[in-house]
Amino acid sequence: MDEYKIVAAEYGDVSQIARLQVQLALESENITLDYNKVWSGVLSAFEDDNKGGYLVARSETTGEVIASLMITREWSDWTDTYYWWIQSVYVLPEWRRKGVFSAMFATVKNLAAEVGVATIRLYVDKHNTAAYNAYRAVGMSESHYKMMEESIS
Repeated sequence: MDEYKIVAAEYGDVSQIARLQVQLALESENITLDYNKVWSGVLSAFEDDNKGGYLVARSETTGEVIASLMITREWSDWTDTYYWWIQSVYVLPEWRRKGVFSAMFATVKNLAAEVGVATIRLYVDKHNTAAYNAYRAVGMSESHYKMMEESIS
């Protein structure tokens, strides 16, 4: 297996990130997403930093994006700083259990520390035990919050 590097995603990665997101939805929640809609959503984040930003793990041999995650921000008036949310985490199956997510999470933590982020959060589908275990393995713990939602559209 070749090496990889963790870097900020570039415009040229939009298609590969969108492909990974379609795979993520199918694999983790058995949802089939419209690739073109996802591609548009990923591109939108590149065009507006307020929507989020992506990190990717890139194969040093092929240049292929082998994993991606998105970081979004939430302002906290309690701490007068941002919380970062990790979203849309996906590692290609052949790259799992090789430290890719751990390296990506370490990069997120380092970036967060540089800018004074209070907390890093993510949510995980309650049935996705593999992802839950991966997050626990890097030192994350369950929050005392429960997530609530109401779909509008």
